[in-house]
Amino acid sequence: MSSTEREILTWDLFGEASRELARDIAESGFRPDMVIAVARGGLLPAGAISYALGVKAAGTLNVEFYSDIEETLPDPVVLEPLLDTDAIVGKNLLVVDDVADSGRTLDLVLELLRRHQPAQVRSAVLYTKPRTIVQPDFSWRETDRWINFPWSTKPPVVAGAKVGDGEQAPAVP
Repeated sequence: MSSTEREILTWDLFGEASRELARDIAESGFRPDMVIAVARGGLLPAGAISYALGVKAAGTLNVEFYSDIEETLPDPVVLEPLLDTDAIVGKNLLVVDDVADSGRTLDLVLELLRRHQPAQVRSAVLYTKPRTIVQPDFSWRETDRWINFPWSTKPPVVAGAKVGDGEQAPAVP
C-alpha cells in the first residue's frame, strides 16, 4: 500500500480536526458529563475533545481488535483495567475513538456502556469508513483509505536508540 493510498493525519491537522469535532458536538446541544476514550486509538482524540468541551470527567475502555495493518482479531476484546461503571449511571457519555472502521469496536463499547444505565451515550470519531456497522453520532471525515495517525506511524521507542533512528514508517511496496 503506497502513501498515496493512505489518509495522512498530521499533528497540526489533528488539532484542527479535534476542535472542529468538538464544535460540532457543542453545536448539537449535547452536553457530555464524561468523555470515554476507546484505548488506545481514542486516547488522544478524547483528551483533545474533552479539553475543547471543558469536560473534566474522563474514562477509558481498553479494547483490542487490530493486530496489524488491516489485520484484526476474530472479535474485539475488552481488556483490563475496566471502567468504573457505577460512575456512569445517569450520566451523558461521549465515547471517542480514532476511527469507526468495521464499527465492531464502537458497537461493543456502546452496547457495554448502555447496560449500565447512562442518561445518554453518543459517539465521536475522527474518521468513519463507509463499511462501518455503526454510524457515529459525530465524525470529522469519511475515508475508505488506511489512515496514518501521527501517534502511531512511527515504531515504538527502543532503549538505546538515538532520536531519529528507525523513526520512519516502514516502507511499504
